Amino acid sequence: MALRTPLYDAHLARGGRMVEFAGFMLPVSFEGIVAEHQRVRTRVGLFDVSHMGEIEIRGPGAVAFADYAFTNSVATLEQGQICYSVCCNERGTVLDDLLVYRRGADRILLVANAVNTGKILAHLRALPRGEQVEIDDLSAGIGQIAVQGPAARRLLAAAASFAPLAGRIEALPYYRFFVAGSGAEEMIVSRTGYTGELGYEIYLPAARTSAAWDELLTAGEALGTGPIGLGARDTLRFEPGYCLYGHEIDEETSPLEAGLSWVVKFKKGDFVGREALLAEKQRGPARRLIGLEITGRAVARPGFAVMHEGNTVGRVTSGTFSPTLRKSLAMALVERSVPQDAQGITIDVRGSAAAAAPAALPFYRGGIND
Repeated sequence: MALRTPLYDAHLARGGRMVEFAGFMLPVSFEGIVAEHQRVRTRVGLFDVSHMGEIEIRGPGAVAFADYAFTNSVATLEQGQICYSVCCNERGTVLDDLLVYRRGADRILLVANAVNTGKILAHLRALPRGEQVEIDDLSAGIGQIAVQGPAARRLLAAAASFAPLAGRIEALPYYRFFVAGSGAEEMIVSRTGYTGELGYEIYLPAARTSAAWDELLTAGEALGTGPIGLGARDTLRFEPGYCLYGHEIDEETSPLEAGLSWVVKFKKGDFVGREALLAEKQRGPARRLIGLEITGRAVARPGFAVMHEGNTVGRVTSGTFSPTLRKSLAMALVERSVPQDAQGITIDVRGSAAAAAPAALPFYRGGIND
């Protein structure tokens, strides 16, 4: 049976169309994907991301262990800083992409994709770590609300529970966080985002999540705030070209192929998958992630074959008609032999050849750094 987040009843009350996703019942939409997409691009929307996994690594060896477990450099993070990273196996392919929060000298918080939380937990516990490192799954006790859009700061400042934090929220740099309260009242406010717009994440005890959700929706009525479902979440992440696990990255794809070489820090020393990734870097990745613009309104769905000069050279990983750019776009993993400016690319759309041309990633640059 699918799990429920603390906001399940709140979604039903708002007319959310519920579907099973990553083992949870979550809303795919409320008023429609395009309307919700535009709400986030122009105003502000709320996302229930309580299904995400939260794993804590703590102890004197926590930072060194995390630095070994993930490709990005955890040891160089300051307290209150976040990095995006991937967790690889020894083959150098991706077990998950995640956020790493440095809470202190001996405390790390990981935010993993819901579908991979159990896998990552088992993977980490199987790695050598000694008695100085403890690993705990905190997911069940934590709710998470993402506040995304140009009016995100104004919304948080308008809500009574968050208004006292308005100054800290206003001053919070990109990929930083702070902790407010303690014990049962502890709350983490971070600024990362998955939409390309200004955005914040609020982590709080599961029991308090529903009240915070209702408060934000009520406080944001004048700002046009509304709940956002999985459908718009996907189109919003697609336009800035963010990877989605199971699409652009998986256990058959390396971070070098997926355009994530910037999170692979070879100079930091040893980490899981380093040897395989270094060899891949030296010989050149077999594939690369590219953007494509499709002629007309044909939509290239994940798995559709990408053709060049009559040969199958790759597959679509994500594709949609962009609500913001009003174009049919796709991301695809293709053989590295395909020229950067290749002409004559087509996509097999249910038996018809749809013409496509290379398009620079990201497709869209929003106000994430505002």
